[in-house]
Amino acid sequence: MTRTVAVTGVTGFIGKHIADNLLACGFKVRGLTRKQRPAPGGNFTWVQGSLEDSDSLAELVRGADSVVHCAGQVRGHNEDVFTQCNVNGSLRLMQAAKKSASCIRFLYISSLAARSPELSWYAKSKYDSEQLLTALTPRNLSLGIFRPTAVYGPGDKELKAVFDWLLRGLLPRLGPEHAQLSFLYVSDLAEAVCQWLISEVHNPVPYELCDGIPGYSWKQLQEMGSQVRNGRVQLIGIPLPLLKRIADISVFASRLAGKEPMLTYSKIRELTHDDWSASNKSVSEDINWLPKVSLERALREGLF
Repeated sequence: MTRTVAVTGVTGFIGKHIADNLLACGFKVRGLTRKQRPAPGGNFTWVQGSLEDSDSLAELVRGADSVVHCAGQVRGHNEDVFTQCNVNGSLRLMQAAKKSASCIRFLYISSLAARSPELSWYAKSKYDSEQLLTALTPRNLSLGIFRPTAVYGPGDKELKAVFDWLLRGLLPRLGPEHAQLSFLYVSDLAEAVCQWLISEVHNPVPYELCDGIPGYSWKQLQEMGSQVRNGRVQLIGIPLPLLKRIADISVFASRLAGKEPMLTYSKIRELTHDDWSASNKSVSEDINWLPKVSLERALREGLF
């Protein structure tokens, strides 16, 4: 019997890759969308609605035996913006899954940022939603929590710009020189999702996911870029006052455009944190998953 997975965030960068991989692995997928879209046919079905609409979430999980909750708020001018989507939206989706007669597995795509909830509104909302889902999960439903680090790949806009500049010979440094960074290729994350769904693991403890390198220093990134492009890479530190000035401009411009800003003082604290190292040890042991694409390979082969 073909298993059915309800997926949120399908219209976003990560969610699209997860849905595509699930379809390639033989799953049926029901994807949540705010806008009315033409029916794609095959094993994919659109369900119109949002995380604010409990009725549409009930329709999303109808007949599904698994939920992959990938949708989330990444931009916002205050804490409440993140809470309304990431915390309250997750609550409504879990309630829909609990009320359904079919759902037995629920995977929450959180973030490595949840490890340090004091850093930003986004990080706190991810941590709070993890705690809430763990508390509300019934015994007959298996909860999984993924904390991927910085995810990149085809369709990503934020990290692509950084890597493009790196291969042109310029690497802007945010935060201290000794900071540790980690990365994850999007197809590896998508494969980890599929592997979790078919595994027998029942462990609600958050899993960190990265590309197998626990941490890159800024110096290592500089040297890697230099080797790949066969030329010098200049590492330039961005002063904190300048970052804050850019954030002021971002918030003001976003307000004029009627949109939520990406760069705020809250986000700066997260971006300049000195330890974003990660380990795959637990998730690899529990679901037999290993990443395939290293950052160096992605840079050499242009996989972003």
